[in-house]
Amino acid sequence: MGRRLVPLTLDNLSDLPQRCRSCVFWELDPVSGEAAVGAGTAAEEKESWISAVLLDWGSCGRVVYVDDVPVGFVLYAPPAYVPRSTAFPTSPVSPDAVQLMTAFIMPGYQGQGLGRVMVQTVAKDLLRRGFKAIEAFGDVRWKEPACVLPADHLLAVGFKTVRQHPTHPRLRLELRTTLSWKEDVEMALDRLLGAVQKEPALRPL
Repeated sequence: MGRRLVPLTLDNLSDLPQRCRSCVFWELDPVSGEAAVGAGTAAEEKESWISAVLLDWGSCGRVVYVDDVPVGFVLYAPPAYVPRSTAFPTSPVSPDAVQLMTAFIMPGYQGQGLGRVMVQTVAKDLLRRGFKAIEAFGDVRWKEPACVLPADHLLAVGFKTVRQHPTHPRLRLELRTTLSWKEDVEMALDRLLGAVQKEPALRPL
């Protein structure tokens, strides 16, 4: 099974699930977001946001492919580019961190470690760019795929709670906590991008 993660661009935006292509939950503030949905311009707003962040800051996402089939994605950016990040009770995201906005793995491909590999790939990208940490808002009551990630999933891939909340805690992953974490990132990427050796079994996160 060949697995690869490719930077998100306007060229592969169409490989995101349909509902995610026109979702502007994170990209606009709540009022502007509702207005865009009401006017039917959400997809254009999403495209504009990605274009602007790419030009101004650089890569802000990855698309996951398995045997050339798009099966998931992850979006991230500094909080200054994420208007919705100020609307949470546990805001703001720390100034030395990049916000992990959202991520999704298609049913049928979940429980195979792809979520962990996505986080590790983002971590490697941000380490190269000089950032210290990733932060995210978690959803404690998560029941089904949504824009806010399940808190227990974030904890499972290495995040720690920095501000408690009964519904939306803020969690943080230090990128340079230990040398072994960095080595784990390197090894995961080698396995992922090499995709030559067969793994005996795919285990859940």
